[in-house]
Amino acid sequence: MLRAVLDANVYISAIIQPAGTPGRLVERFLRDADFEIVLSPAIVDEVMRALANPKVRKLLRGVDAQLWFEDIVMLADLVVGAQQLSGICDDPDDDKYLAAALEGRAGYVVTGDQGCHGLAPVR
Repeated sequence: MLRAVLDANVYISAIIQPAGTPGRLVERFLRDADFEIVLSPAIVDEVMRALANPKVRKLLRGVDAQLWFEDIVMLADLVVGAQQLSGICDDPDDDKYLAAALEGRAGYVVTGDQGCHGLAPVR
């Protein structure tokens, strides 16, 4: 089965625009289990902070974002977060996604962040 790490911006886009590509991707995970999501504690923390941001909350239109994301966390493969990487992405804060992918043996990192595009797949 395919395993993927999703960047925080994918989750935020998914909850704000459920009909958009990120929203449909997360819905496929929740409804059909077509693939596995890999998360680390650092990713969970970043998403929870982003969902609590007043600008994001204003766009949620009454959706309980915390409950929505907790459902994802419960269904995902949560790695320990022992893998550490540094200096891979342009933004050092994004290295946690690649570290989670390595630790969780995910074949994909889904992100809209241009700082991680162009990286060669790790085999």
